[in-house]
Amino acid sequence: MNIQLGDIGHIIQLAIAPVFLLNGVCTALMVLINRLARIIDRSRVLEDRLDIAYNDHYITELDVLYRRSHYINMAITLSTLCGLFVGIVIALLFVGDTTDVTLDKYIAGLFAAAVGSLIASFGALLREIFIASSAMRAMRHVRRAPRTNEPVTKQI
Repeated sequence: MNIQLGDIGHIIQLAIAPVFLLNGVCTALMVLINRLARIIDRSRVLEDRLDIAYNDHYITELDVLYRRSHYINMAITLSTLCGLFVGIVIALLFVGDTTDVTLDKYIAGLFAAAVGSLIASFGALLREIFIASSAMRAMRHVRRAPRTNEPVTKQI
């Protein structure tokens, strides 16, 4: 097993595409974690308010936040799994090229699993966004005219 400088360059070229995918997955994970942090912060505020006084609106909003957190946690898990698969693909590319072991089927299978878990992660994120949007529309308040000190007159 005598590795030449040209072989190392070829191995690095093979690993570049999965590394870019890994970079994108890490960026998506940062977005997902930030969304989860905002959900957790809001739920803590509502739970503190519930300790002071019971309110049906708070309970309803907490239920929505719990459903959203479920989908975000699912998306985080799937994205992390994708990153794990991509990391294994990169390692197998190096091992397969340096040891002349045929790992093509494993690499292809893991790459397909990585892309599948990334797609499922985006699906879970999209579901969470739909829940957040529909809850926002359902809980909107009717806007009132601003209060003034002037008496209100009826117009006919």
